[in-house]
Amino acid sequence: MLSTQADMHIVGEADNGVSAVEAYDKLLPDIVLMDLQMADGSGLDAIKAIRANHADARIIVLTTYSGDGRALRALRSGAMGYLLKASLRKQLLDAIRSVHVGGKHLDATVATAIALHVLEDPLTDREIAILSLAASGNSNKLAGSMLDITEETVKGHMKSIFSKLGARDRTHAVTIAIQRGLIEV
Repeated sequence: MLSTQADMHIVGEADNGVSAVEAYDKLLPDIVLMDLQMADGSGLDAIKAIRANHADARIIVLTTYSGDGRALRALRSGAMGYLLKASLRKQLLDAIRSVHVGGKHLDATVATAIALHVLEDPLTDREIAILSLAASGNSNKLAGSMLDITEETVKGHMKSIFSKLGARDRTHAVTIAIQRGLIEV
C-alpha cells in the first residue's frame, strides 16, 4: 500500500526491537511504524530507546491491542500515533501524513477507550503489581510475601482495585485489566 504513494517509500525494516533501534540510528527515517509485540524486545522498549536518542522521532504504533492502557503507555513512551491493524487500510496513509507534519493520530476505537477511562482514578504501580500477581494465580498472602507487604495490605489494595475498575471479584478485576491492557499475562 505504501509503495503506491508518490510521497512515501520504505527505507528499512526490522523484525525485533533491538534491530528497530539499530535501523533507526542508521537510516533516520521520517516515520517509524512499530509493532508492540516483537521477537527479542518489545515495541515499547524500542520506542523508548529511539526517543531517548532522537527526541524528534515520529513513531506510529501498529497493533492488534485496543486497550487504553497499552495505548497510553505507547503514547507516554513517545509514540505519536496508535493504529489498530484492523483499520490500517482506512487510516494508515492519513496517520503517516498527519504524524509527518507533527500531528498525532489515534484510532477512533482507542480514543474512545481512553476517553471512557480518562476521568477514572488510575491504578497505582503497586496495585498493578498486585493485580499482575493475582493474574498469575498468587494468593493475597503469597503476593504480600513477594512484595514484602502484609496480606492485609494486599487485601486493602485489592479493594481499591475492585472499586477503581468496577470489578466484582479478583477474576473480574484481572479480566478487565487484561482487556484494557493494564496488565499482561
